[in-house]
Formats: sequence, C-alpha cells, structure tokens
Amino acid sequence: MSYTGWAKGLSMTNDPLVVFTPSGKRGHFPAGTPVLTAARQLGVDLDSVCGGRGICSKCQISPSFGQFPKHGVTVTETAVSEWNAVEQRYHDKRGLKEGRRLGCQAKIMGDLVIDVPAESQVHKQVVRKAASTRVIKINPATRLYYVEVAEPDMHEPNGDFERLSHALKNKWDVPTPTCDLSILKTLQPTLRKGKWRVTVAIYNDKTGDAPRITGLWPGLNEEGIFGLAIDLGSTTVAAHLCDLKSGEVVASSGIMNPQIRFGEDLMSRVSYAMMNNGGDGEMTDSVRDAINVLIDKLAKEASVDNARILEVVFVCNPVMHHLLLGIDPVELGQAPFALASSGALNCRAQDLGLSKMAPAARCYILPCIAGHVGADAAAVALSEEPNKSKDLVLVVDVGTNAEILLGNEARVLACSSPTGPAFEGAQISSGQRAAPGAIERIEIDPVTKKPRFRVIGCDIWSDEKGFSKATATIGITGICGSGIIEAVAELRIAGLMDESGLLGSAEATGTKRMILEGRTYSYVIHDAQAEGGARITITQGDIRAIQLAKSALYAGARLLMDEMKVDKVDRVVLAGAFGAHISSKHAMVLGMIPDVPLEKVFSAGNAAGTGARIALCNISARAGIEKTVREIIKIETAIEPKFQDHFVAANAIPHKVDTFDELSKVIKLPNISFNTRPSDTAQGTGRRRRRRR
Repeated sequence: MSYTGWAKGLSMTNDPLVVFTPSGKRGHFPAGTPVLTAARQLGVDLDSVCGGRGICSKCQISPSFGQFPKHGVTVTETAVSEWNAVEQRYHDKRGLKEGRRLGCQAKIMGDLVIDVPAESQVHKQVVRKAASTRVIKINPATRLYYVEVAEPDMHEPNGDFERLSHALKNKWDVPTPTCDLSILKTLQPTLRKGKWRVTVAIYNDKTGDAPRITGLWPGLNEEGIFGLAIDLGSTTVAAHLCDLKSGEVVASSGIMNPQIRFGEDLMSRVSYAMMNNGGDGEMTDSVRDAINVLIDKLAKEASVDNARILEVVFVCNPVMHHLLLGIDPVELGQAPFALASSGALNCRAQDLGLSKMAPAARCYILPCIAGHVGADAAAVALSEEPNKSKDLVLVVDVGTNAEILLGNEARVLACSSPTGPAFEGAQISSGQRAAPGAIERIEIDPVTKKPRFRVIGCDIWSDEKGFSKATATIGITGICGSGIIEAVAELRIAGLMDESGLLGSAEATGTKRMILEGRTYSYVIHDAQAEGGARITITQGDIRAIQLAKSALYAGARLLMDEMKVDKVDRVVLAGAFGAHISSKHAMVLGMIPDVPLEKVFSAGNAAGTGARIALCNISARAGIEKTVREIIKIETAIEPKFQDHFVAANAIPHKVDTFDELSKVIKLPNISFNTRPSDTAQGTGRRRRRRR
C-alpha cells in the first residue's frame, strides 16, 4: 500500500491525526512531517512554487488550538513545531499575518487542525451565491438630502448642528435628527468647505426613533450611497453591494466562513465555545475580520468609497447570529435552545467591528423564527412568500443546516434539519468545496456503467472532444456537493447500488469500476494516478454520509407535512447556493425531497440573499417580515418523537415506505439487492461469516 493510502486509511495508529479545513481531509502522519508534505499526500489544495524553501509564501497555513469535539482531538501549541529561522527571515522581509505559519516549515508534532486560507489555495473557492434577478420596490431607510444652511450669526447663538437640523426641517420636513460623535466632529469643516451647502445622508427606518445623520458631504453629492446585503452562512459568507437609490447590485462576492476551522457544523462550533475558554470570542473575531475583508473587496471592485457604504443588512442562522453579535451561543446547544433575542435588531455597524464602512453606518438584522430557525429562514420567507401562496409549497434552503418552510395562505410551518456538510463536499473521500477542477455534474451509462462528467471551470463533458486540453490547467481534483448528489443518484439509476445504499461487487454489477476497498466496494469515476493526478471514487462511506444528510432533510419535511396533515405537497422550491445547482431529478431519486412532478420543482437561487436585499432596499418589507415571523409556527425536530421514525425510513433510496409515483413516471429504478448472497464479505457488507465450531 502506498504511503498516501496508509496515511488516509490507517486508524489504529499512534501517529498524530491532522485535519485540514475547509476541505475536511484528514490523515495520520509521523511526528516531524512537514504540513506541506501532509497536504500533498492527502490531496489538500495548498499552493507552493518554491519547492519548500520558504521563499514564495504561497503555502501559508493557520494552526488552530483547543478542543475540537467534532474531530475528536485536543490541539495544544506543541502540536506544531516551533517558529524557525526561515519563517522569521520571511516575516522580517514581507510579514506574516498573526497566527500564520509557512506550511513547508511548520512540522506536525501532535494532533493538529489546520486551516488553509483562501489565498493559499491553488483552486480558488467558488462561492455560488450570486445575486438573483429580482424587481424590488425601492423604499430605503437611508436617503440623501441637499440643504443650504444659514451661516452663524452672533445675534442668534445656535450651534451649526441646530441650524443644519432647522434647514432639514424647513426644506424636507425631516424631524430633528440625531448623530454620532463621528459625524459631529466633521460637521463644521464640511459646512465651511461646502460654503454652507451640504448633502446629508439620513437613516430613518420609520420605527419611531429619531432620524440619524450617517453621512455628510460638502456641496451637492452626486456619487451615490450604498448598502450591503450579507448572507452569513455557516460555510460561506456572501455579500451584495447595492446602490441605495436604485437598488442595483453593483458588486457581489463571497468568501468561506473562517469559522470552519472550529467546526464544520453549527453544533461543533457551539461545542468549541463550551469547551474552550474564550472560544466564542475567537469565532466572533474571525468572522468579523472576514466580513471586513469582503466589504473592502466589494468596494474596490465597484470603485466605491468605503465611506459611502452607509448601511448593512444581515441574515444568518441563530448560531451565526449570536457569534456575529459577540454573544456566547452555548444556550443554543441545549434545550430549550433559547435565543438571547429573537426580534429584529438595529445597531451601529461599528458595534459589530465593521471598520470598512462609514463610521456612522447602521446595521439591521432580520428577526429569528426560533432557536434553530434563524434570520436566514426569515429572509427566505420574505423572498418566496409562502404565506401568500394559494397552493401548498415546500421551501427548502439546502445547506450545512437546512431550513424548511411549508405553507400557504392559511398558515406557514418551519423547522430546521441538521444535514451536516456532506452536501457541500465535506466528509466525502474525494470531496471538496466548489472550485475549478471539481466534478459538478455526472451521468453513468446504465449499460456500460461508464461515467461522463463535467468539472467547474470547463463547459465540455469528459467524453467530448477537447476535454483533456480544456482541463489541463485546472485538473480534475475532486467532487463537490452537486456532483456527489448526482453521483449517488446515478449509481442507483445504473443498478450499481441497491435501495439500501449498498454498492455491488464487480461480479454482481458487471463492471471493473467497482473495486474492493477493505470490506466494501467503491466506484471509480476517474483515475489519473499514473499521470500524478487524483483517483476520484465514491465509497460506501460517502454514500452513508449522503444517506444521513438526505434522511435528516426528508424527515424534517415529513414532520411539517404531518403537522399540516398532508401526504403530498403541490410544489417544491429549492433555495440556497447548493439548491440552485442540484438537479431536481437526482434530488428526487435520492429521496431528498417529497415526491412531486419534476416540473413542480423550482430553484429560487440564493433566496436568503434576495431577502436580505429586499430588506435593505425597502423598510416596509422589514416591518412586513417582522409581522410574518411572529405568525410562523415552529416545529422543533430535536424533540419530535416522529423525527427518528421518518429519518430511519428515509435511509432507503429513495424511501422505504413513501411511494414516489411521480418519479416512477419518469425513471424506473432497478429492483436489485446486493445483500442476498451467502458470502456477505464478498458483497462488501462488512459482516463476518459465522465461525464454524
């Protein structure tokens, strides 16, 4: 067995365990192994061009320390070798960010969790949360007002601020405003520079609070003002920079949530906060820093002065909500899952450490529905409006934690399901986040059992002319979330996997692509090991991870249907970046969603991000969603006895009990079983034969 296979496969070893984030790849390596070597052995996307001499700085990594229950390790500062002379030399010349190490110099000395920052990845992450096309009625909280202010008069000893307030009242009927000290400090020089003519940005959300001055410019300002709509997810952070006058999206971008290194799912992060003193503060600082980087990136891309970004709207799940605000999320990790506040929040952006906006910029956070259903679900409800639907619609925001809404004009129900990161390519043997080179689409010929696939960054399928040339630079590096969904569904359609999720042997399936790995079988999609590339397979463990994720999703939907006393829904809306890129046919084959005609399955794109944009551009929408959230009925999956029953039944593909009549009109799934031969071991079930006495 190669060293790579040994490092990836051996579990009973005293060698340190190394976990790389955000990829989730892990392996055991002897103490003293350079981090860069371990990354290359595991196929981690860590850049390096200088041959490990500590010159290029491309291999920067961030070791994380503390207790990581999700990974089953406690990492001490001695788990990585001490800072060496090569790193010091580089730091003296060019500087390394605090907490960063050079992967070619840092050595593994104990169990270690290592984050690979975006700038150190060869294949840059694709954050698939682009702004969707949507007509939004413009009624922003922040508006511009041009006024001429009376000059000072010794006989009328009013301050400059009072005379500005008087001018706003006379010209625009604006009630007496307030302002932060940051505005007051610039008031006098601005008035005099503009010869007593100024443009004033005023935030007025019509909630009864006094209007606030958030920006001030000399003369007539014609450059515009801007706001941010930010979808803060557990895996990705997506932001849209919008013109507050027109609602136009002038720039969109996204980054990986750096909190991934503390745990890929929400409960892992709660556990990290519980088990590490100050852990919640670490996670708060990391995500605020990332948001500042993202804001700066958007401003540069759109050639917008940061001082003109005057407002931000956030949507996020409850754990992200608390960590953004700097609130310890420990109460969200145990019943009754109490939020510090479930209502909408309005505060200064500066209070959240957002230094890349105007000093007086304002922040609005949508309300949370309940302890496990957050402001992101509220944003989806604002965007998709299930409460206004005449038919019964199921809205599923697919992600690391799935939010599910079911309703119509009569009532709306909501729940969340802990699907975990498998749908996004994490915890999958050949899995990776969406990046150039990742398989995103796949088909398996039911006769020949051969696959054809397409990778991110190339529009040509693998069996088409020019594919090899087109992928020569990006490579074929792994499989992302949409690809793993299609791959598992295609294995079922092609008769390579039975209803229980068990993969067949080469003999049983008639293809040498089924290879024995330990006691189970794997399907080989692509093998370029002979050329120094990757071998990409779907293992029995991968299928189990997908089964667990899809079962949690389906069980959540079934709970809502039970509460609504229905066995069918009229249509299904797949929301979220992941939902926008999966095939409705494959999702149905897998049993992720209830059975409906395929033409009744729709993609809403990044509905949470759209909801954030609506709230940013229309203050009436804010009042509307705050009212709607109070009327949504929350179902708590964690304490519902039926959840486990639904979960177990949903392990079958597509389902053990529920009939998928609409699906059967389109696809006939093979009626096969690979768990019937006398020799269980030969079929890879993992069960031993009974020993003869």
